[in-house]
Amino acid sequence: MNRPKEGERAFVSFLEDIVGAGTAPDGGTRAPRQRAAAAALRRGLGKPAGTVAEMYPYVEPWLSPSTEASKKVPYYTVAALLAWHPLCWHDDDEPASPSNLGASFARLVAVDRDAEAAVERRFVTLLDTRSEDLPQALRQAVGLLRSRGVAINWTQLLADLECWDRETREVQRRWARAFWGGGSRANSDQKEVED
Repeated sequence: MNRPKEGERAFVSFLEDIVGAGTAPDGGTRAPRQRAAAAALRRGLGKPAGTVAEMYPYVEPWLSPSTEASKKVPYYTVAALLAWHPLCWHDDDEPASPSNLGASFARLVAVDRDAEAAVERRFVTLLDTRSEDLPQALRQAVGLLRSRGVAINWTQLLADLECWDRETREVQRRWARAFWGGGSRANSDQKEVED
């Protein structure tokens, strides 16, 4: 499994703190500083990584000066998306089950079984996405999860994005296992097969 590094954990924790993760998505209970930070980070939605100057104070301190541009993309992507959907799922919330984006999609299906076929199509499309198209595809995926109030493990997502292009496609396979092969959804489907 692709375990998040300490720096990734610290970055996401920082983002959660400054945007008031876990508070009301409409900003109702956030402090003015949190609302301003979240607004600055959300400006990066749909824009190429590193092109929105308002994001720099929140992202650049976490990157070394020698970090190549492609390695910055996951940080900018996660920062913008987390500010837009600050509902967080942490590994310690349910330590026995996977908490990657595939597991979030499985939770989405559990919330809305009627949309299972449509969610599955969108999930397959996401798994097939090339890294250069991933920020836009993730924006659509997170928008879907956001619409149903489904949490995301942002730390794991950051770690996974950094490994997206590996030839082994280990990230995509782990997401697929979490979506199709894990948790209560798989157990209920198995019971249907046995009956």
